Amino acid sequence: QEQLVESGGGLVQAGGSLRLSCAASGRIFSNYAMAWFRQAPGKEREFVAVISWGGGTTSYADSVKGRFTISRDNTKNTVYLQMNSLKPEDTAVYYCAAGGATWVVARRYDYWGQGTQVTVSS
Repeated sequence: QEQLVESGGGLVQAGGSLRLSCAASGRIFSNYAMAWFRQAPGKEREFVAVISWGGGTTSYADSVKGRFTISRDNTKNTVYLQMNSLKPEDTAVYYCAAGGATWVVARRYDYWGQGTQVTVSS
């Protein structure tokens, strides 16, 4: 059964850092682009970052560009999201997703994790 499991969320003060991890089953990881989305209360799920299956292509939402970095370790079947200079508006449930290409639209993704809460206090 294909699975994505996120970890690393928590409570942090504004200006702080967190690193999210997403562990994937082998079949998903070796063939798919991996992305991070987030959803704040009362808002739609929004794109954060994506990385191609080989790691050579990345893309970021304008709101996180320069502060967040997506990476993947294919030997560990894990994708990461390093989040620096966090702001209160980054507060959301963060989801990782696996898809056939580096889409920025949530509905194009085939597999989703359960999400991890990130809360940034001011």
